[in-house]
Amino acid sequence: MTAVPTAPDTAPLTDAQPAQSITPEWVKDAVFYQIFPDRFARSGRVNGMNLQPWGDKPEFNRYMGGDLWGVLERLDHIQSLGVNAIYFCPVFQSASNHRYHTHDYFQVDPMLGGNAALRALIDEAHARGIRVVLDGVFNHSSRGFFQFNDLLEQGQDSAYRDWFHPEGNWPLHPYDDSRPAGYAAWWGNRALPKFNTGNPAVRDFLWEVAEYWTRFGIDGWRLDVPNEIDDDSFWQEFRRRVKAINPEAYIVGEIWGDAHRWLRGDQFDAVMNYHFTRPCLAFFGARTLDHPMNERSGTGRVDAMDAPAFAHRMTEVARMYHPEIVSAQLNLLDSHDTARFVTAVGGDATAHRLATIFKMTYPGAPCIYYGDEIGLHGGPDPDCRRAFPWNDSEWDMTTLELTRKLTAARHANRPLQRGSFEVLHAHGEALLYARCHEGRCVYVALNCAHESVRLPLHGVQAGTYRDVLSGQTHEVDGSGELEVEARSGVVLIREGQEPPTCHGQPD
Repeated sequence: MTAVPTAPDTAPLTDAQPAQSITPEWVKDAVFYQIFPDRFARSGRVNGMNLQPWGDKPEFNRYMGGDLWGVLERLDHIQSLGVNAIYFCPVFQSASNHRYHTHDYFQVDPMLGGNAALRALIDEAHARGIRVVLDGVFNHSSRGFFQFNDLLEQGQDSAYRDWFHPEGNWPLHPYDDSRPAGYAAWWGNRALPKFNTGNPAVRDFLWEVAEYWTRFGIDGWRLDVPNEIDDDSFWQEFRRRVKAINPEAYIVGEIWGDAHRWLRGDQFDAVMNYHFTRPCLAFFGARTLDHPMNERSGTGRVDAMDAPAFAHRMTEVARMYHPEIVSAQLNLLDSHDTARFVTAVGGDATAHRLATIFKMTYPGAPCIYYGDEIGLHGGPDPDCRRAFPWNDSEWDMTTLELTRKLTAARHANRPLQRGSFEVLHAHGEALLYARCHEGRCVYVALNCAHESVRLPLHGVQAGTYRDVLSGQTHEVDGSGELEVEARSGVVLIREGQEPPTCHGQPD
């Protein structure tokens, strides 16, 4: 969830200070899948609701009725993608389809199946080697939150008056837009009263929430706009309490700009890497960018890049933070806050596939937004939150097959999980780079042009290589050229490389 319509990619690229503790080891081997619960899968176990027909045009206020039982029933599909971690948009009780309006932090929304559904889902996911990360919305609550209701009922006499930020005269006006709200609300949205996190009782309450669900068995937290709790000590204690329960818990923040402040080893492990997103739109979508749509979307205005500019920027991004943090960054092409990538690039499926190859072969943890694997389209919110079409006749099978090949290659080759990032060639619309780890390298060539190109192989280790995308073999002697077809990519794995010994699965 973000209140900022644009995210300029101009953060200062200073050297990161060394992390004081390492990031979770399993994240380096993770492929994430982001799920917006109301739109992923409807089980039919939660009945009696006024729901939109599945697949109708998304609306801000109406429900489609996806639930956690539906996710559990579709774990075969998720696992077939090579996914070993799921990040859920909020699941706690709420009066909104996106559930950023939290009513009860200790109850999974009954429409999603309640706590029992989450318990069953976590248990089955863990049995399959899939971790589960929840969305933590701690900077604001909602009008339905009990403590805020008490404030509305009791006014200045409420026991919870200091949990929020009353402003001006009483009474408060949470529903009357013609009058001042009388309290601080998130970006002026009076449905979202801001917590007073300077109050020790509020701090303890929110930390207790984090501890409760970590003990419940989740594997980490994605933190919603955590910069809006402008207090390092709050997040330092949050981390201390979460890591005391599960030292391998993943803490990832939604920070759209420079994040050095939160990535010094005492607060977050990583952030959602929107510095990755914008250059991918600019390079892979250079020919087809839908500028008006992007200006309305979370990513904002994006201008086209050629291969040298893209290579320079992505080398900067790969060195922006401490290597431990870079390897744990959540790399995404799109999310519930942005237009879907394929739509943002004018519907060009080849641009989306090229970007998917890059995402799966770049340092950090790649994240698939549900439906991207089958080419689901969607403009800015709420259109980016369409229902998943479970009729496979509507699927882009080429993109699905590509996604599965790429995740399999990533899991089977340590350089793609842990390797360095070095650009060997960048010219026009073509790029060649290496991912190397402990003497073994994987080479990736991408051609965004509409005609084939021949890329020089200087710097590529001699040997026999197989392209994991086409299955073709290539003999490389340290010179010569590699032909890459128009609008396609090549991922070269040296024959005989041993697979990794660890897959980062939960115990």
